[in-house]
Parts: sequence; C-alpha cells; structure tokens
Amino acid sequence: MGKDLKGKELGQGISQRKDGRYCARYNDRFGKRACLYNRNLADLKKELNKAIYEDANQKSIVDKSITLDSWFDKWINIYKFNTIRANTKRYYEHVYYKHISKVLGKRKLSEIKHIEVVAIIKDLHKKGYAYETQNKVRIILLDMFNKAMVDELVVKNPVQGLRVRKDKVNVRVLSKEEQVEFFECAMGTFYNNLFQVAITTGLRQGELCALTWDDIDLDRKEIRVTKTLLYQKLGDDKQKTFHIELPKTTASERNVPINKQCEIALKKQYMQQNVIMSKSSAKPVEGFENLLFTTKYGTPINAQIYNDAIKSIVNEINLCRDEADKFEAFSSHTFRHSFTTRCFESGIHPKTVQKYLGHATLSMTMDLYTHVLEEHKQEEMERLEIDFTNSFNVEETVLDK
Repeated sequence: MGKDLKGKELGQGISQRKDGRYCARYNDRFGKRACLYNRNLADLKKELNKAIYEDANQKSIVDKSITLDSWFDKWINIYKFNTIRANTKRYYEHVYYKHISKVLGKRKLSEIKHIEVVAIIKDLHKKGYAYETQNKVRIILLDMFNKAMVDELVVKNPVQGLRVRKDKVNVRVLSKEEQVEFFECAMGTFYNNLFQVAITTGLRQGELCALTWDDIDLDRKEIRVTKTLLYQKLGDDKQKTFHIELPKTTASERNVPINKQCEIALKKQYMQQNVIMSKSSAKPVEGFENLLFTTKYGTPINAQIYNDAIKSIVNEINLCRDEADKFEAFSSHTFRHSFTTRCFESGIHPKTVQKYLGHATLSMTMDLYTHVLEEHKQEEMERLEIDFTNSFNVEETVLDK
C-alpha cells in the first residue's frame, strides 16, 4: 500500500512524490512497469482504473512514444522489404516526406486522429494535386497504421473508412481522322518511328524510350518489356538524370505483339539509329549507348523532349487552320490511350488489352476506358439487331410459303 506525504494510506500502487504529485504504478500486459501522474488524487484513480481496464481488454499499446516518422522508417525497411520494387520504394519515400512528414511526422503515432489525415488529403486537393497523389497518401498511411495495429502500437486505424474522391478525367484519344492527319504530317520527321511504335503498341513513354534492339524479337513478332527509363533526381543525385529501372509492377513486364506497321517502323528506326551513332556529333550518355530511340545527338529521350516533338507536329497541322478548327494538343500518353481505344473498337477482349497495357488488374483497364466501351454499346446492339433481323426474316419467308 502506498502513502501520501503525511503517512495516509492511498491504496495499492499509489504514492505521493515530494513535489506533491500523486503517482500510480501497475504492470501492463506487455510486462512493463507503467506509471501515471496527477496532482489530483481522485483524477489519478480514475486514470488508473481506465488504464487497467484498457490493458485487460487489450486496448493498450506497446509504445506510446513512437512517432510517425520513426514508424515510417521501420515500415518501409521491414514490412516493404522485398515486396516492392526499388523505384516504388523511392516513390513512397518521396510522397511521404513531401506530403505527410512535414505535417504529422513528429506526432506520436497513437495520437494521430482521423480528421488530421482528412485535412492532409483536402489540402492536397486545394493545392491542385491529382487523384493519384491524394490516393497514394491515403494508401501509404492506411497500410502503415494497419501494420502498427498488428504490432500493437495503435488501437485503431485513423485512416480506416477514408475515401478519396476521383474527379472525372477526360482521357484524350485521337479519333481515326486525327490519327491519319497527325501521321501524314509526321511522315519523314525525326521522331515519326517513335510515334508509330507508340500508337501501335501502347507502350508507356519510359518503356518505349528504354528499348534496345535486343528487346525486339522479329521472329516471334513481339517486344519484350523488361525495363523503364526514368529522368529523375534519385538518391545521391545532385540533379535530374537518367536511370534504367525495372517496371513498377511485375504485370508491367510483358511481351507486346508487333503488327506490320510497327515492324516497319522498328526496322526504319534501327537503320536511323545506326546513322545517328556513326556521326561525330553524336554524344551518347554513358550506359545508354544501345538505346533504340534517342535524340539526334544520341542522348536519351525524356518526357519534355517527347512532348515537344509531338507539339511541333500539332503546330505544323494548325498553321493553315482556322482558330475554331485547331487540332487539339496532346501528350505522349495519348498514343497509349488511342492504342487502347483502337483495340476495343476492333473487338479485342478487355482481358487481352489489359495484358497489352501491363495493368495489374482488369478493373484498372476498365476504369480508365469505360467511356470507350460506353460509346460502342449502341454499335454492338445494332449489330445484334441485324443478326436477329436476318434470323427472323428467314422464319417469315418460310411462313409465307
């Protein structure tokens, strides 16, 4: 039994310190000696009873002092070790330290509230960050707290139930007429082969610009996608530079079939690249000498160069056009969207298209291209109507006889 400074009995585990504060001690379910302090004895006893109840009902936590920053370090290096690619790990670190750590990093893990996570997401939305960034913040925090619950560092997950609203995105797709017009204007230009391979394979910009001739199998009529080209500042880099990395997911490693147009463009590019690299003006970057697609100086292609090349063709088309009839600008990713749309228009099964694109799930493909399928619902019904009509006409003919 403990006593106060006057010698009065206070109860099991309770005592009074020389500074006047009352102290309550008990052993928690983790085998640790826990201490509570309060200058008011009645309040202390309430806190003690609550702590003992939570401990008995497994609502207590192992360590109340651990911060979100320190937990992220353990989460990324232990729970995510060998489960995500190196470039994905770097991306997670970038998102965490840029958007989460500055706000909640020094906070104790057990004290973070649902409303504080909501505030981060809302702030990102106000600053103009897209759905992908907002949702990635949510996903990272959700998994961090789920693992923290497993390790009994938190009682509940403050991210649970939080959803990020996905704004409707108008995917830019080249119509068949636009596609014809663009490639008529691009014919004979330096990057025409790049454009043609892009729209006939649906490869991402990084995948396309990382290709070497060894990735092309003309006998099997396919391209082996095993890597991607990044232009980023990573690790100890002092500035943005080129990196060859594995694709983000295992689904992105795939074999993409080559059609006749793509084969011709690849062969032309192989010859063009040999000419470029034989010139004295070529200045290839060390480690990137064998790239199939480069600039006219033999250097790797980044997104800016790619999009500027597209822009120059669009500007050429618009030279003789009225302001109201301008050809709408687009980015390199439009080639991927246009490829997918042509696939659906040709009746290729969505599951096959998913494999072409390297999407991890079919739902990812369907979510992005639902609008394409919606547009062709009526066309499909009309074809079905024709089939039925032909069938019924046969029966009517028989009856007339």
